[in-house]
Amino acid sequence: MPITIVHCWSAPRSRSTALLYSFEARNTNNNLSEDDTDTIALDEPLYRRWLSEKINGGTGNYGISRPYAEPFLQGVAPAESAEDEDDDAWRWEREKQCSNERIYHAVKSLVEGGKLDDGCIFLKQMAKFSHLFDFETNWETEIDSDASRWKEHCLQLLADNKIELKHRHLLLIRDPISCLGSWMGKSGSVHGKNPHPDEVGITQLLDVYSKVLGSSMNRAEEEDVIVIDSDDLAADPRKSLQDLCAALGIEYRDSMLKWQAGPHKCDGPWAKWWYHDVWESSGWDVEDVDANESNTSGLNHPRTQRYRTVPPALVPALRMSIPAFNFLQTLTSSNQERAITTPPSGRLYEDPRNEHVLVFVGTPSTPTRRGTGRIIPRDMAAISPFDSSVQGGDATWEGVRVYNGRIFHLDHHLDRLFRSAKALGFKYVHTRSEVTEAIFCVLAANGMRDGAHMRLTLTRGEKCTSSMNPYFNVYGTTFIILPEWKPTEGATTYDNTKGVTLITAGSCRRSPPSTIDNKIHHNNMIQNILPKIEANLAGAADSIMLDVEGFVAETNATNLFLVRCDRQHNEVDVDKDKNHSGYDGAVLVTPSGDHCLPGITRATVLLLAKELGIKTEVRRVSLSEFYSADEVFTTGTMGELTPVTIIDGRSIGWNNTTKRGAVTELLQSTYKEAVKTRLDWSTEIPPFC
Repeated sequence: MPITIVHCWSAPRSRSTALLYSFEARNTNNNLSEDDTDTIALDEPLYRRWLSEKINGGTGNYGISRPYAEPFLQGVAPAESAEDEDDDAWRWEREKQCSNERIYHAVKSLVEGGKLDDGCIFLKQMAKFSHLFDFETNWETEIDSDASRWKEHCLQLLADNKIELKHRHLLLIRDPISCLGSWMGKSGSVHGKNPHPDEVGITQLLDVYSKVLGSSMNRAEEEDVIVIDSDDLAADPRKSLQDLCAALGIEYRDSMLKWQAGPHKCDGPWAKWWYHDVWESSGWDVEDVDANESNTSGLNHPRTQRYRTVPPALVPALRMSIPAFNFLQTLTSSNQERAITTPPSGRLYEDPRNEHVLVFVGTPSTPTRRGTGRIIPRDMAAISPFDSSVQGGDATWEGVRVYNGRIFHLDHHLDRLFRSAKALGFKYVHTRSEVTEAIFCVLAANGMRDGAHMRLTLTRGEKCTSSMNPYFNVYGTTFIILPEWKPTEGATTYDNTKGVTLITAGSCRRSPPSTIDNKIHHNNMIQNILPKIEANLAGAADSIMLDVEGFVAETNATNLFLVRCDRQHNEVDVDKDKNHSGYDGAVLVTPSGDHCLPGITRATVLLLAKELGIKTEVRRVSLSEFYSADEVFTTGTMGELTPVTIIDGRSIGWNNTTKRGAVTELLQSTYKEAVKTRLDWSTEIPPFC
């Protein structure tokens, strides 16, 4: 029968104490007496040893001090303690016990009380104590015979009673700005307002995670580290505690939501210097459904909100702490469940590999500085809020596909990317070789050689102050690569067999060069997003965009083609025209590039049609011509060629079958064949190692 030992590692703030009280209150009779409980809470049993190292000249003192240090290390209550109403001399005496001895007595109490069913020992620990803990054995490091002796006593007690200790490690994290901001609060005088990261302890949480992970690998058994964001715990204590208990394999009890105000039996003798906020509370602020009211004395009640200034002295510690917090935050259940809704397919990731895809973000090299490009997991990637793409959508982009170890039309896409950047007046721009090298590196990192799509974005770069003015772009461009495993047909693209439905956008028109020139492939996408919203609301795939005079320009995402068959309004019969010679009157028509971006796939289709002997026309096209067309299809890098079967509720073609047309199908197959065989149209990806 196992006893669960929870090693809770955190930075020193009040919510770790609140969690300690939650577990102290988790007992069979909601009775805080250790004599009748199946859960025992221990408050920082490694603290005395850690402080002894620091105060007595151990390495890395960093000016750490405590006003209670001398009596604490001696295990004798200070003289003024005797005058307190609560004579807590026993607390100081208890601290003479090493951590292993404290665990032994806790186990013995559970054994003698017969409280082994769902038994739990909760150890609140500061992450900065972690070097005193052996994660291989899950016991205090044995620097003296005392720690070793009590460990052996405990192991013998367990063996005699055929009890197993199940060690679980919990990391309680908190946003560093909140944690550090409170560092100068009521308790500032206790630690001498020392902002050294070793004292704060956030970075050590990452070290704890690494040690637990490494030790479980060495034991050939996988041990999950439970990570909880204390803001989640404060926002929804009941759910957080329920989830925590489920992860620990122990029973959740509502008694964990409330505790007695004031000092607790589990408190260490230092509590009067540190625990003011928690002592003022009587539990978590949880709404009582029956009484229709909340616990106004709850630790997380709005009354406890603090608006703190972060002194400049704390900024170095903040800069060190944020990367560790950002990583650990990705391990929380709230981060993994952060999606508010799901796409129509019901899946966040059409391909599960995309959840952990690696992306690229970086600046260019200059004569005085090397480039700063990095490959990083998608959920940890970020650009500065001062970046021009955030400040004003000031960027250009390309979509590129990977097929069979090659990147299709990479040169054309990069030509357009750099032409757009030049038209936008970008300075200090990545070189073509830097961009190409970054593409190869991120593909290699993800093992992508086929069935992938990349979104390349080149922004004007980071500004030194918030402004539209490019004069403040002093760091060079920012280059971003978002690679994904993405089929040409699927939930995130289109149905290239059955076809799609389009509507005509009414929210906006495609702009002429006199307003915004669509030849610049820019990131000002509002003119595309509003029509896409219209399409979504109408249950269509996309919206057709008209120009300011009412002619068809393109869709909100792709170029448009129609097929007109002049032979007595009959569909082309490919089987009767196997020599592909003109298709007996078929004409392929696409709108001119006056009000649209003349796409690279569009140009490829025009070239393939010419090679097949299909007549083509590039001109202004009215909406009625699309209504009456024999076939309609869209073109784009992501989805290739997609049949359109319905526009504004009207079936395309003369027989109302809403099927893919013969010319469309032929061009689809010809395009796919070109991807495989026209090697001069693609760039080979180097071998991966």
